[in-house]
This record gives sequence, structure tokens and C-alpha cells, in this order.
Amino acid sequence: PCNIYSNFSLFTDDAKHLVPNKMRDFFCTINLDQEEVFRTQVVEKSLSPYFGEEFYFEIPRTFQWLSFYIYDKSVLQKDLRIGKVSIKKEDLCNYTGKENWFMLQPVDSNSEVQGKVHLELKLNELITDNGSVCQQLVVHIKECHGLPLINGQNCDPYATVSLVGPSRNDQKKTKVKKKTSNPQFNETFYFEVTRSSSYTKKSQFQVEEEDIEKLEVRVDLWNNGNLVQDIFLGEIKVPVKVLRNDSFQAWYLLQPRENGNKSSKTDDLGSLRLNICYTEDCVLPSEYYTSLRNLLLKSSDVQPISASAAYILSEVCRDKCDAVLPLVRLLLHHHKLVPFVAAVAELDLRDTQEANTIFRGNSLATRCVDEMMKIVGKHYLKVTLKPVIDEICESPKPCEIDPIKLREGDNVEINMENLRYYVDKVFREIVRSSISCPTLMCDVFYSLRHLAAKRFPNDPHVQYSAVSSFVFLRFFAVAVVSPHTFHLRPHHPDAQTSRTLTLISKAIQTLGSWGSLTKSKLSSFKETFMCEFFKTFQEEKFTESVKKFLDDVSSTESKEPSGVSEPVHLKEGEMYKRAQGRTRIGKKNFKKRWFCLTSREFTYHKQQDKEPIFTIPIKNILAVEKLDENSFNKKNMFQVLHGEKPLYIQANNCVEASEWIEALCRVTRCNQRRLSFYHPSAFLNGSWLCCKATAESTEGCARCTADVPADTQIEIDGDREAERIYSLFTINRSKLQKLEEACGSIAVYQGPRKEPDDYSNFTIEDSVATFHTLQQIIDIVEKLDESHEKYQKKRSSSAKYGSE
Repeated sequence: PCNIYSNFSLFTDDAKHLVPNKMRDFFCTINLDQEEVFRTQVVEKSLSPYFGEEFYFEIPRTFQWLSFYIYDKSVLQKDLRIGKVSIKKEDLCNYTGKENWFMLQPVDSNSEVQGKVHLELKLNELITDNGSVCQQLVVHIKECHGLPLINGQNCDPYATVSLVGPSRNDQKKTKVKKKTSNPQFNETFYFEVTRSSSYTKKSQFQVEEEDIEKLEVRVDLWNNGNLVQDIFLGEIKVPVKVLRNDSFQAWYLLQPRENGNKSSKTDDLGSLRLNICYTEDCVLPSEYYTSLRNLLLKSSDVQPISASAAYILSEVCRDKCDAVLPLVRLLLHHHKLVPFVAAVAELDLRDTQEANTIFRGNSLATRCVDEMMKIVGKHYLKVTLKPVIDEICESPKPCEIDPIKLREGDNVEINMENLRYYVDKVFREIVRSSISCPTLMCDVFYSLRHLAAKRFPNDPHVQYSAVSSFVFLRFFAVAVVSPHTFHLRPHHPDAQTSRTLTLISKAIQTLGSWGSLTKSKLSSFKETFMCEFFKTFQEEKFTESVKKFLDDVSSTESKEPSGVSEPVHLKEGEMYKRAQGRTRIGKKNFKKRWFCLTSREFTYHKQQDKEPIFTIPIKNILAVEKLDENSFNKKNMFQVLHGEKPLYIQANNCVEASEWIEALCRVTRCNQRRLSFYHPSAFLNGSWLCCKATAESTEGCARCTADVPADTQIEIDGDREAERIYSLFTINRSKLQKLEEACGSIAVYQGPRKEPDDYSNFTIEDSVATFHTLQQIIDIVEKLDESHEKYQKKRSSSAKYGSE
């Protein structure tokens, strides 16, 4: 088996020239087909709203279109859809990794489709009473899957099946299925394809091209509107010519109507700017990556480090960032990151001539540490900065101290006091937070500190600036200025708050930089107003606090326990849960609740920040699994099995449901009493819907989902990262060969370099060792190429016309 993983990184930038042509409140939604998965904040009173929000998510299901809808927010009426941008899945590769402006298209009900239909088609030969031959077309419509919600509810779908030609349109209709997005039709329809030729026993009927070219099977899906107009859900068309004398069945993706709104003007609705990054990984079973994984994991032991597979990966990639993310995640997953960072940092320090420029560039070492901090430091940032960032964003005080940007009526002295209050509070939270700093970050900082001291033995401060350049300048200061990027806030802050955060971030960078508060340093400030602001700080007090904090976070000694360790906050959000049924009176309905998951317990609350009304200790969770839609005719449901009755929960969309299931499975993986079997459906009206067993205590009828990685703070799939690294080597195969040729030239010709341009962009310290590693990489890539080709051939041979 081969697993296909897809994910998006989206940056919704801004829109311009939107209609109606007056100042309105706008927001944007991100949809997989017709399912909304994310929504931006509302930008008030604008014709060209700037959203500036970034979304990263795994895609848990198949889809045809990635769509963006611009809405005009209404207080009393339904929000008005202004227009949309829809990108077909196959076209996403044309836009990935770059910023593009897209013209908004009109929203046409005939094009708003999603889902698929399962058909079986067959041609039967028949003999009529007068001896002539005809063929009978048999259409078996089995089921549909993933039809859209109508007004937030499951639809009432039915299908029409037609045989369409130049002079005929025979139509038949299925029964209506109530309240389901996955209807089971299982209905068969027969259509006669009449022929005038005579029948003889010796001849076998053959369909002529000119006759068959003109016929097609058309299946239209509709939502039964009862008293209102039926709603079009999608259609498929299958030319009868593809059948010949064969019979086959396949899943067909529903398509929009071809004549939908073609005449509509598309140049007067405005446009939307997007930065999309879409990746799709075809991950083979783990054993296929053993050689590549082992070669990468021993990189830190290779001498010199520039001859290692991990370093070569960064050399051949056009953008080091492409290599750093999968590389850091793979090394983290296998506990090999710290020695690798130490090795590349040592190489970095060899080229550093001045102590005050240490780790200031975008080298492989600095980018690896940056990525490590983003992955490992999520919870650390949340417990340290989120409360004070929330205060700044929710109760903002004016903090502008630039005389040029002051508004009329602003008082610069009061603004400076407000800014000083915020800076003091943020700084205080940071320097008190060393107890929460992840051990892995401390280990990396310890290595960097001692490497810096070794490189510049006569500079007593360099050991601190080596650490502060990361933890203050590249971690805390960046999180302060972009809290939404680090999930400290749900949305991009407004312009005034963003300016306040920028000023605070500048102050934190200065306070955290070793020795920045000296008068000589202050005089070098470009902004005079910042220089004046820092004159109010007492240098010695802040310098000592920074020094103590840096000592703490760059020490490998175990930190003093703070009594009972704080639970790790993993996920929270609003979902719907089914009533637990503790009373006999009243219907078991669904209620909106605020859910919170920590490393210790899973709770739900009536509202955010209220006391929990139901708590499940993590150790008591026996399984977390999806729940069949037919249980309650609701999509995106899952169940948490614990000591009492199952807790049934409905998420808001497929992405959210997948993320909650993964997070719950990960934190409960090591529970000793985990179940091996579960019931995919609910126990209703005295029996399990899945297996019809009447006893509620009956053992489950389906095997539980395979376990997921146990690390509750770092979500890493090692095989997927190895597949990404293989893909990078494949894309940059020509550079690998060029580097191999360069190594060969150096090894054979030891004289002066006549043409340095051939390999001057590569770091080659030991041509023989580098050449040996390159040969291993190329050999591994070629073997993985063969494995992928075999899989693709197998997939192609099993694909049928109309399949996804």
C-alpha cells in the first residue's frame, strides 16, 4: 500500500476593487469543494480589504476544487457572496510557491458541486420478436458520497438517469433519500438502443462507430426541495462508445453544468491576491526508505560535515528552506538534531570573523535552529506570551511614539508610558520563563554557547550573544510581531495593534541583544524616538536579567521542578456534542460546547474560559474513532470511548475533525487499556446500527485504527519526511550530477582551478568523501524511482474510465 498525503499552506493577502462599489465589511472563506474549512476575520469599511492571514492544513479527503469566497458581511440578513476564486486540483501546481492575483468569478449555483457517484454500466445484446438485433444499456446507480450540505443540513438527494442522443432524451428517476450526504440508491435502469440489422446466429453484434458516437449516459444529482425549487448538485456524462461490449463500474466525480452562467461578466467583481503552496506526497511503506533514512541520520558523524547527505541536500536545493523543514523534522523524529546543528554551526563559525555578527546570516545552521524553535517551542510560546498578547490585542492602549505618525490629540508622553508598560510586561514574562523552555531547545543553546566561546575565547560576552541572537531576535521578537503565525492569536491584528506589537518587538530585540543598552549602541539607532525611549531603561537591571535568563536556557542541568508539572495545552475549539443521556426525559440533542485537550485531560465547557462541565482523564480514554454518518445523519463526527457511554462529537468541517482525532489518538497512544475493536456506528433504539447486536456491552465489530506517533508536542511522520527529501533530491538531480562532476575534477586535477564557476557555488572540503556520499544518494534515489514507477504502473492498470 502507498499513502497519499496532501497539504496546503495558504496566505490570503488582500482583495481590491470589490463590488458593491461602496465601503463594506468583507471576509473570505476557504473551501474544499463546497465545504468551508477556514474563515478570515472581518475587515470593516473597505473596498480593498487586507486579510493577511496564513492557514496550514492537511487535507483528509479527496477534492476537486480549492475555492475562496468573498462575502459582504450583513448584520440582519444573510451574508452576501460577492464572488469566488476556484482552482482545480490539477492546476494547483501552476500557482504553488508564488503570489498571484485572481479575478473574482460570479457565484453560479450550477457550478457549486462536490461529491462522487458510483455507477455500473453494461451493454446487453437482445433479439426482438421480429428477429432484429438491439442492444440494451443497463445503468446501475449504486451510491453517492460526499454530497454538499444544504443550508447547513444533510440534503434529500435523488438522481435522474438519462440516455441522450441527437433525437432522444430518455430519462428515469431514483427514489428520494432523506437527510444524507452519502445516499445508497442501488437502483437499476434499462434503456434500449434499437438496431435495424438482422440477427444471425453466426454473427456477433458489433457496435458501429457512427451510431455510438452520438449517445451518452447522463446522471444528474438533485436535492429535493419539496415546496421550493430543487437544487442542482452535479452531473456526470459517460459516452456509450467507451463501453463497447464490456461491463465495468467506477466512481465518477460530479461535475458542474457546462452552460452555467457563461455569459456573466467576470471583470467587474474585483480580484483576490493569494500565495498558495500545495504539496502531495506518495509515501511508500517504511522499509523502502531505510537506506535513505540511515544515510541522513549519520550525517552528524561524517567528517567533514559538508560531505554529509543532509548538508548536500541543502546545497543542491535552490532555496535552503525547502530542505530545512523535512530535514529538521526527520532528525527531530530520530533524536539526531542536536549533534547535526552543532556540526553545521561549527562550520558556520569558521567563516565568522567578528564576534558581533555571530549567527546573524541565513545559513543552514541558523535556519535549522529557527525551524526547530518553531516546532518544539509552540507550547513554550503559548504559556509565556499568550496572556500578555491577548491583553494587548483585546484592550489596546495607544503606543505610537514616532512624532511623524502621531494622530491629532495623541500625547507622546502617555503613549511612551503605555509602551513602557507593555514592554516591561513582555520582558518580565520572557525572563521568568526559563523553567518552561523545552529541553531540546536548551540542549541546542548549550551547544551553540560553547562553540561560540571556543571560536572567540577572548570575548566574554559572545557566549550570551550566540544564544540571544536566536531566543530573543528569532523567537520571541518574531512571535510578538506576528502572533497569528505562531497561533497565539486566531487572526492578524488590526493596523494600530500591529504597530504596537512592532514597537514592542523592536524593544525586546534591543533588550535581549547583549550590550545593546550602552550609549554607543543607542546612538546608532536609525529612529531618534527609539533612542529617546531606551534612555528611560536602567541598563544594569535589564542586562542582569537577560544574563540570568540566557544562563538558564543554555544549561543542560535539570531545572528545579515547580511542584506539579503543568499540563501541556494541545488543542481547543468549539464543536457540537450529543447529550450524554443522563436523564430519561427529553430528547438527546446536540449542543455547542467549548472543548479543550491537554496532556492530562479532555474537557468541554459551556463557554470558553468557564469551568469544565465534563472531564475525561486522558488515561481513561480507550479509543478515538470516526463515527458513521448514518448514526445521526451528520457529517464530520467522531467518538471518544471511555469508561462510560461514548462521547459523540461533531466537528465543523473535515479538516477540524481530522485534526481532533489525530491529537486525541496521539495523546492516548500509550494508554494501557486501549481497545482493539470498536463500533463504527451508534447504539440506538436497542441495537448497534453497525452489527445489529442488541446488547450495549457487545464487543466492537471493527478493528481500531492503527496507532499514531506518541509524541504529544511534535507531530512528525518520519516516512513522509523521507519521501519529501527523496522528492527534493529527484527535482535537483542535475545539481547532484554537477556536484559529482565537480568532486571528480578536484580529485583528479590537483593544480590551480582554471574554471571555478563550475563548482564555486558548492562547499567541497573533501572531494573524495563528498563524491562517495553523492554516489550513495544517487543510487538510493534511482532505487526509489523504480519503486514509485512500479506503484504508478499498478495504479494506472487498475484505473478505469471515470475513476477519481
